[in-house]
Formats: sequence, structure tokens, C-alpha cells
Amino acid sequence: MSWLTEYVRPKIRTLFARSSVPDNLWHQCPSCQKMIFHRDLATNRKVCPHCGHHMRASSTERLDWTFDEGSYTRIELPKPVTDPLKFRDTKRYVDRLKEAREKTHTDDAITVAHGTIGGQKAVVAVMEFNFIGGSMGAAVGDGIVAAARLAALQKAPLIVFTASGGARMQEGAISLMQMPRTVIATRLVKDAGLPFIVVLTDPTTGGVTASFAMLGDIQIAEPGAMIGFAGARVIEQTVREKLPEGFQRAEYLLAHGIIDMVVKRTDMQATLARVIGLLCVKEHKAAA
Repeated sequence: MSWLTEYVRPKIRTLFARSSVPDNLWHQCPSCQKMIFHRDLATNRKVCPHCGHHMRASSTERLDWTFDEGSYTRIELPKPVTDPLKFRDTKRYVDRLKEAREKTHTDDAITVAHGTIGGQKAVVAVMEFNFIGGSMGAAVGDGIVAAARLAALQKAPLIVFTASGGARMQEGAISLMQMPRTVIATRLVKDAGLPFIVVLTDPTTGGVTASFAMLGDIQIAEPGAMIGFAGARVIEQTVREKLPEGFQRAEYLLAHGIIDMVVKRTDMQATLARVIGLLCVKEHKAAA
């Protein structure tokens, strides 16, 4: 073999060979359709730098963004009966649960952790929309109750990030019973004289909205979040009227006094720290 074959040809192939580029370096904003480099998106906490659209986030990302760096610890939640109704539609409920767990790396649609926010103790429960649409079954009810009990035990405020399509139909009446259970859980926190803060993210609908999600001492929402009970199309068909522009969006609810604040994701941690400081000081003075 000549030096052309042994040396030159491999060099030419290396020079002109296509480098393998990962396919997840760029993300398209679902609102303005512009492309965002993955590092810029991560730095901006999944908020589009072009139009300000708040993309959906995982429960792990929420915890990382909310607590002080390296300050939080997840708690183990009770494990309810896996498939109480032996439910099956196009596939078995147990198969849906298995797929959701593999996809999200969580046991169910809620994660609870405790730690510090701005140096102040807090218990945070985060709903995972990617887990069967963040639907509320027995596991979510158990998670909210466990979070409320932990908050009362630690004498810390309870913060819940909601993201849900409502009750989980695969658990039937059991899922509907989580509505009064979660309402009672909020009373545990309030009866202990502790703040209960709700952060409404996109989307928060159905039985979650109709229960604990609207009972916060402070109601905060992310910009553009859809918040409501029934869908807009269902409401229009029921009342037979065209709904106002932006109906069921966070800004509309703020303008009509249903929520207290609309806060950008990049400002959320600082806002929560400030609210906790104000409410806890007030509670301490009242107790004295």
C-alpha cells in the first residue's frame, strides 16, 4: 500500500467526515416558534428569551429553582393501592403507571421536599404534569396530606406548585375523594397558624382547581398559565356565549381579583422568600 492509501486518504476522510451533532441542542418556542439554544433555555429557566413564554417544567426542575442551592431533601410518600378498580381502557392502568414512571422518574404526579428558601424553612409540593397529565389520584392526595403534616410538624409554610388536568379517571370515585382530603390538608396548615401558598402553573384545571389549588393564603400564577375548572369550549357550549379574550389565563384572573400575583419564573424564588418572610413575621407577632 502506498503512502496515499495509508496516510492521505484517512486524513481526508477525517477532515470531511460529518461530525455527530446531538439533536437536542435547539428547542423551538411553542408560542413564537423561534429557536432557542439549549443552554440559553436552561439558564432562563425554560422561559423563551424572545417572547417570554413559560414552557412546562418538570417537578425536579421546580424544586431546583425554588429551594436554595443544595438545601432540600425529598420525602418518601405513602404508596397507595396500585390499581384499586382494575381499570382498563385502551391499555391497562398498571401499564400506564409503569410508562409514566419510566418517563418522569417519579412514583406519581407529586413530589414533596423540605428545605430553605431565602434561608427560611419551607415545605414544597410539586405536581408533575408529564405523569398522566398531573391527574389527581390517591397518591396525589396522600402527597398533599403528607406535605401538610410535615409543614405543621416543622412549623414551616407549605407551598404547592399545581399542574394538572384534574381527577384521575382510572381511579373513579377514589380520585374524587381526594378533593375533600386535600381541602382538609390545607386546614391542617392553616389551623397551625402557618402560611399556605399556591403557585398555579400551566395548566391547572379540573378537580385540582376545584379543591386545594384555590385555597391559598396567597395565590400566585406564572404568566400565561391556563387556570380554570372546565375547558373554554365546554363553557362556551354551556352558556352559549363567546368568552372574553384571554379567559382562564393568569392575567385575566389577576385583573378580576381571583389571584393575587402573576410572577415571572425567574423572579419566583425571590418572591416566595419575600412572601414567606412577611407572612411568618406576621404569624409570629400574632402568636406573641
